[in-house]
Amino acid sequence: MDIRFEQAEARFEGRTVVHPLTLSLRERRIGVIGLNGSGKTTFARMINGLVLPAEGHVTVNGLDTVKDGDKVRGQTGFIFQNPQNQIILPILKEDIALGLKSQKLSKPDTAAAVEAVLARFGIAHLGERRAHELSGGELQLAALASVLVTRPDILIMDEPTNQLDLRNRDLVERTIHRLDENVVVISHDLGLIADFDRVLCFHEGRLAYDGAPAEVIARYRELAA
Repeated sequence: MDIRFEQAEARFEGRTVVHPLTLSLRERRIGVIGLNGSGKTTFARMINGLVLPAEGHVTVNGLDTVKDGDKVRGQTGFIFQNPQNQIILPILKEDIALGLKSQKLSKPDTAAAVEAVLARFGIAHLGERRAHELSGGELQLAALASVLVTRPDILIMDEPTNQLDLRNRDLVERTIHRLDENVVVISHDLGLIADFDRVLCFHEGRLAYDGAPAEVIARYRELAA
């Protein structure tokens, strides 16, 4: 993984949401924290081109998010705070297969890929279920399957344990820690990211702290006090 921000800035309606930022991310597991409105979600969306820089550049594995947007999105999967919003088709298997449409696989190859990703997350029994029938934890696993079936290099997750009960929260945490993909996780759940390789803390649109989890989390607690 090689994510680079070069004086990259994000603005909405004339307001600066992420101030000019220069940094390089190569660690496999990166946590992103900050108070509400701190710019952390906008920062994450800049990585896969959902938000384009008003100034500067963002590159992912050498690809520019503006010039090479489709290729960048092919390498970065994004799971939104409410995973139900990104499950489009009613039946889970059909939704996962939809993500493979651009790859123009044969029907047998598509079916095999869908079965493989369901098995990977232990949710083969949910393939014929509808999204509204799934628990919070099952929804997160379904969203993971629908994104990772396309084999992105980087997975970005926005508050993956938000509003989950303890059982589902633990299920999602265990799943994240077993992932082979590079992971960027935006979270208020400090325990989830406590053993990540690196944590970034945003405050008022700026990168306030950057480093080892224990140190950055301690500084964040001071900000939040």
